[in-house]
Amino acid sequence: QVQLVESGGGSVQAGGSLRLSCAASGYTARNNCMGWFRQAPGKEREGVATIDRRGITSYTDSVKDRFTISKDNAKNTLYLQMNSLKPEDTAMYYCAAGRTYGGYCYGTYLPDSGYWGQGTQVTVFS
Repeated sequence: QVQLVESGGGSVQAGGSLRLSCAASGYTARNNCMGWFRQAPGKEREGVATIDRRGITSYTDSVKDRFTISKDNAKNTLYLQMNSLKPEDTAMYYCAAGRTYGGYCYGTYLPDSGYWGQGTQVTVFS
């Protein structure tokens, strides 16, 4: 019943920007931790950024000061603004939402196994 649908991915030149969106349905975004994760071929999935119900954010070091996670509770939508993109940012990006009501994020980790979207591809070329 819970559905997370990512959009906004694409191919962009290094130094450019993209904004990813994650529309949630059957889910109340304001109550839980939500975040963005990514996985490149041959690499493990890594947490990129999270935001909790208080609006507190956390970023992995490689994207800090370049990416911004935000949430529009009224629209039940999560965003990831990505600036100064680098080729190493190339990956499939997934939206995820914690299952625990009132649960908080722990760094770039969800408090539980979460709900997951199907991903949107981001490719950064030189």
